[in-house]
Amino acid sequence: MGRRELREHIFKLLFLNEFNDSEEMDAQLQMYFEELDDLKEKDQTYMEEKYRHICEHLGEIDELLNETAKGWKTSRMGKVDLTILRLAVYEMKFDEDVPVGVAINEAVELSKRFGGDESASFINGILGKIA
Repeated sequence: MGRRELREHIFKLLFLNEFNDSEEMDAQLQMYFEELDDLKEKDQTYMEEKYRHICEHLGEIDELLNETAKGWKTSRMGKVDLTILRLAVYEMKFDEDVPVGVAINEAVELSKRFGGDESASFINGILGKIA
């Protein structure tokens, strides 16, 4: 599985997290992975670890987003945009394997695929300020 595909799956896992209690997420993760065809163990491990690392840093990530997004608190953001931003901010600030420019570009691409009409410019603007 390529990096882009892995990132998309991590986005989906984080999105699931918005609608499930933390106690339910282990079962949700297992169900999600069972539905993926030809899933390699190393890919599942990578996705699970990155998902968990992002969850560990959600407080810091949301604080940074709330400071940066003038007039938009995380509580007001659409769930898709917020999830994409969280993933991108994690990659920018905590994942040394992902260059900042790549994190921003991939976030914009995710927003074009899953977000609304204004998502790409909204996400690009916020991540540009953070960078």
